[in-house]
Amino acid sequence: MDRAGLAAFLRRRRETVQPEDVGLPRGPRRRTTGLRREETAALCHMSTDYYARLERERGPQPSEQMIASMAQGLHLSLDERDHLFRLAGHHPPARGTAGDHVGPGLLRILDRLQDTPAEIITELGETLRQTPLGVALTGDLSRYTGPARSIGYRWFTDPGARERYAPEDHAFLSRMFASGLREIATVRGPGSRAAHFAELLLARSEEFTTLWNSHEVGIRPRAGKRFVHPEVGALDLHCQTLHDPEQSHSLLVYTATPGSESYEKLQLLSVVGTQVLP
Repeated sequence: MDRAGLAAFLRRRRETVQPEDVGLPRGPRRRTTGLRREETAALCHMSTDYYARLERERGPQPSEQMIASMAQGLHLSLDERDHLFRLAGHHPPARGTAGDHVGPGLLRILDRLQDTPAEIITELGETLRQTPLGVALTGDLSRYTGPARSIGYRWFTDPGARERYAPEDHAFLSRMFASGLREIATVRGPGSRAAHFAELLLARSEEFTTLWNSHEVGIRPRAGKRFVHPEVGALDLHCQTLHDPEQSHSLLVYTATPGSESYEKLQLLSVVGTQVLP
């Protein structure tokens, strides 16, 4: 572990990142160049004391999980993330489509969408980040672990996964999830996570097995999304998608037509927020 190098790198990155880059207000009295230590610690999900000790070349060696959290909190690129891991005495995670590290570009956009439902997902439909209004709309989808992180997997194994989607769309969504998983499994190969998910679903879901055996491909998500929220009811939203090809991540942004009933419901949801969620 290179304590001096780690401390210098963290200080430099903290001074480089601006509050507005991570969705924080600058404030009229700010004198700090970049972020304050307490702001950085909060973004990295650690105590201010722990983070401060790292910048002062003190404290224990951070775990790989802690380093990954710092890399994400400081909006590091993949090269910067790998460098941070090496400074801390760890091997960097393997790169590829299975990675959870969200690129700084998508994060900067997400941080500016705090008044809009939005989420960042993997190619398997695993939610990595959500805006507060995104959580209010669909629930906290980042809390799941294992295969259940994938909405496509939950769709066929957890009846609760369908509750927030209009019943008339369920059949189409089932075909879409099965089709999408087949395409990804074909691209990634027999040993991929997509192929593993397919094997698990074939053993658990008759509906998935029937759809899988139909060999449908090319069923794409519709631009219009219909949600059923337990408090505000039905919402008709538009979904815009931005892809990060390097990580195979996508940013999904949900909007409503101004003046529509769904627009008014989103406004109400932004006031009520996550307090309405179980």
